[in-house]
Amino acid sequence: MAASFARRAMLGHMKPLDLNLLLTLDVLIQEGSVVGAARRLNLSTPAMSRSLARIREAVGDPVLVRSGRGLAPTPRALALHAQVRHVIEQAQAVFTAFGEDVNLATLTRVFTLRANDVFVGGYGGRLREHLRRYAPRAVLRFVSEGNHDADALSGDADLYIGSSQKFGADIKVQTLFTTAFCGLARKEHPIFKAPITPQRFCAYDHVSVSRRGRARGPIDDTLEELGLARHVSLITPTFHAAIFALADSDLVLPSMPENLMPGVERLGLKLHAFQVPVPMRPVALVQAWPPRLDSDPAHRWLRQTIKQVCGTPPEALSTP
Repeated sequence: MAASFARRAMLGHMKPLDLNLLLTLDVLIQEGSVVGAARRLNLSTPAMSRSLARIREAVGDPVLVRSGRGLAPTPRALALHAQVRHVIEQAQAVFTAFGEDVNLATLTRVFTLRANDVFVGGYGGRLREHLRRYAPRAVLRFVSEGNHDADALSGDADLYIGSSQKFGADIKVQTLFTTAFCGLARKEHPIFKAPITPQRFCAYDHVSVSRRGRARGPIDDTLEELGLARHVSLITPTFHAAIFALADSDLVLPSMPENLMPGVERLGLKLHAFQVPVPMRPVALVQAWPPRLDSDPAHRWLRQTIKQVCGTPPEALSTP
């Protein structure tokens, strides 16, 4: 009884928590900059610096330390970040649970999407244009996929958009679209001087696109069955990096997603697509999200919008 009373007395003398500091910490870690975080939260830089000082005092850790031109989170800050994001999302759910509709005109949320460049390059601009029209104060923040599948929904990612993979049983998954592949090379490439056979296809150096830095892919198994092998002399993390490498070389990109070709054509790049002379399986792109965000009205609106953008021709979306 005495111990219980002592605990109650101690709690009664504790300073009240300022939950705004959680939001501030979240934004500071995302921005890696006091100035950037202040801009995001519509505060002055001195006010943000004072908030950072209060966070450091409350946590008992520097939280953010100087790294190059910005600030890098300490291990303690990174460990806290996932918990902070969970608390913020729970708080958002409390205030949105009683209304199904989202006031898009005043929605100021930052949506963090962990997406590959097949989606960003093919649909990122159209998605941002859609948000400009209907939710002008919302922000899209794209971050890279990460080196491991386990990273898909790590950190503060609201959505994962990429190739289908084995997710946990509790993860919600929706297919967005399926893309086939074509080959790509500069227009004057010697590969176009004769029919493109599997043998001629393998006669030129190839580009491999892999965020993990891998040279080998499913196409190599198919070529092996034909007694052939290709030489991969360049590995890039994104398709866009590979595209620009083609312009000044005799490299061949054998796995160009067809949904990116309209963008290549709009840029006027002197590249030419061709049918790969061996079978290549199409790849499905999905959006996946954790169950804690499934009933969030703003998140649900974003998912529906992404699905709509991926299934609508560009000319239809540009119509007022």
